[in-house]
Amino acid sequence: MNAINQTNFNFPGQTAFYKGKVRDVYTIDDRLLVMVVTDRISAFDVVLPEPIPYKGQVLNQIAAHFLQATADIVPNWVIAVPDPSVTIGKMCEPFKVEMVIRGYLAGHAAREYAAGKRQVCGVNLPEGLQENDKLPEPIITPTTKASVGHDEDISREDILARGIVSEEDYLQLEQYTHALFASGTEIADAQGLILVDTKYEFGKANGQIFLIDEIHTPDSSRYFYSEGYAERQQKGEPQKQLSKEFVRKWLIENGFQGKDGQQVPEMTPEIVQSISERYIELFEQITGKAFEKSNNQEVLNRVESAVKQALPVL
Repeated sequence: MNAINQTNFNFPGQTAFYKGKVRDVYTIDDRLLVMVVTDRISAFDVVLPEPIPYKGQVLNQIAAHFLQATADIVPNWVIAVPDPSVTIGKMCEPFKVEMVIRGYLAGHAAREYAAGKRQVCGVNLPEGLQENDKLPEPIITPTTKASVGHDEDISREDILARGIVSEEDYLQLEQYTHALFASGTEIADAQGLILVDTKYEFGKANGQIFLIDEIHTPDSSRYFYSEGYAERQQKGEPQKQLSKEFVRKWLIENGFQGKDGQQVPEMTPEIVQSISERYIELFEQITGKAFEKSNNQEVLNRVESAVKQALPVL
């Protein structure tokens, strides 16, 4: 099956190119960003050898769906979605923090709690919680955006003391983060899902704050299924998650966790097909819409043509 593994476009006015793990980003006239969400897939900080058809379309269209649904809460960077796998938007100066918000004690926060810590990023947590319990109220646990190495937890106090973000801007980021999470929670609930935690990134252009990057995708958020949540908590069982956890599970079962000397297991056409199908299921579960497969014959020509057609009018 045809998939977007890598791109090497040369668009009119192109001034920079950045290749991330799964996204190729082209800067146009130092004013616009063309974000191509490829079909590359990463796990354990490793890009796997085979791309997954339609994965990029799934992530790009989920993000577009939620950015459109929350545009009345906070302005966002999107100007156009000229192709199912592409978003074009305003170039913003990103804030050097990611706004992580948690409604439940899961993931990193649960591990910290299990290690005996009762404060995460300067936020106090009550005694007596178990993993995946709902928190008394959603908490913001920011991380630094590291250009090299891993992001690190940071408190609101440290962000302000170190002048990473001004107090005025940071208070606005907190307000936007809570409002976006409340909206995401409501939309998820209508789909029989619980939005457990997620992250938002913001930037500034012409003195205005914009929501940037993707939001509420299974790559940036954790979801539980609502049905059976309470019973599983009561019995101390793991929660049923909607995420790309199934990919990590397959890798672990086949002896790979990204450690030195480990080989990525063979990604047969059957495995690639099954991962593709699971991503399509994720799209339909999260958005409540039927997934429409884009034409993936001559997929690079399709993307290039769509972007070149869109740019002159933006």
